[in-house]
Amino acid sequence: MKPALAALLCLASCAAEPFALHPDNPHYFLYRGKPTVLVTSAEHYGAVLNLDFDFVKYLDTLAADGLNHTRTWVGTYREIPGSFGITDNSLAPLPGRFICPWAQRGGVFNLQEWDDAYFVRLKDFLTQASARGIVVEVNLWCPNYNDDKKQGLLWKASPLHASNNVNGVGTCPGNEVYALKHKDLTDVQDATTRKIVRELNGFDNLYFEICNEPYFEGVTLEWQRHIADVIVDAEKDLPKKHLISQNIANGKAKVTDPHPAVSIFNFHYCVPPDTVAMNYGLQKAIGENETGFRGKEDVLYRTEGWDFILAGGAIYNNLDYSFTTKCADGTFLAYASPGGGNPAFRKQMKILKDFIHSFEFVRMKPDKGVIKGGVPDGMQAWALVEAGRQYALYVHPTLGKGKPPAAKESTVELSLDLPGGAYAAEWVNPRTGTVDKSERFDHAGGSRGLASPAFTEDVALRILRR
Repeated sequence: MKPALAALLCLASCAAEPFALHPDNPHYFLYRGKPTVLVTSAEHYGAVLNLDFDFVKYLDTLAADGLNHTRTWVGTYREIPGSFGITDNSLAPLPGRFICPWAQRGGVFNLQEWDDAYFVRLKDFLTQASARGIVVEVNLWCPNYNDDKKQGLLWKASPLHASNNVNGVGTCPGNEVYALKHKDLTDVQDATTRKIVRELNGFDNLYFEICNEPYFEGVTLEWQRHIADVIVDAEKDLPKKHLISQNIANGKAKVTDPHPAVSIFNFHYCVPPDTVAMNYGLQKAIGENETGFRGKEDVLYRTEGWDFILAGGAIYNNLDYSFTTKCADGTFLAYASPGGGNPAFRKQMKILKDFIHSFEFVRMKPDKGVIKGGVPDGMQAWALVEAGRQYALYVHPTLGKGKPPAAKESTVELSLDLPGGAYAAEWVNPRTGTVDKSERFDHAGGSRGLASPAFTEDVALRILRR
């Protein structure tokens, strides 16, 4: 993209209203005037902080694949080669190739001096994403996982560790970094949060996540609420007010006493997506902004994504390990990383995104009660419904969290409770996007049976009142 065109697109982004909760249904989003659900299969968060990562090629790939979301770490956290068994991990830059908000000389950081080149790169990333209609989760902080046989290597690699900065900050254990226990650390965290929030205020295509996986390494709820307050205060006199996300748990948890400024509650590894129903009463967006660690098979992550969105979720992001610094176009398939991702899978995620956007989903809510029968043992079904008007349903064998069994051909005949009316039904193949069976029918009201075509892994059903 030419610099002049990118500048014009940045101006357009700055003029637009920011990504927001939908005013008619805050379980979903409003983005550039359109109801929006975020669906993606995205890289492992190092697009900005790793100077070897070609984020223009990466964003071009997401856009070509029809996806609309990515997460990025701002450089306040980094990994090292070998972390979590990830092949060519973008969060683990090679020596001399790490860039972050703080100025560095010879690999030593000054936490009171900003790196102007970093903020140019960060803004360019947001500009390029904006031009492609991609919403960015800007993740501000992350615990320094002790995944290294208790040696604390990630904490020792952090700019906040005393051995890596000239300021004498970070002499504490790694599990006290995000706990309001050390004023020098908190002051740096506050100033950095304010700086990033202010620098990015003009963009419409982002939301801020307080901290990735704060349920590890001693991150306290009080610290998270403090950072939320800092974000709000940093924007109080600025033109745009951006959504704030809080990462709650792996799997599921019920949110109690939420911070009033938090609009998105994100979870990881939601199999099944019970956390959506648990927190639906918050009247906020519920997301699954990371999953993986189940093997490479597409069916595992495809069914997880469809389940989560049809349960009423607003965000689905698979960790896609086919994106690396050497293959920013997502074509690396020889990885040994603990998850999946590939070009074919991303096309399947576009099918999910297009399916949900084919409905007026802000008028719908999760309601499996519409299914009165026909789901065989060993299968599960989800339904998103506006009674009498539109129905989105999804059926697949129960797969659990491990390696899926061999696929076998199946059919179902669902018994659905439908009000009287004229309807059109389409059975959609989630792997290919094809409509494998369609019918029109008039219905007097009550139970109505609908028989699927043969399918091998999963099937979706779209019913619209004619």
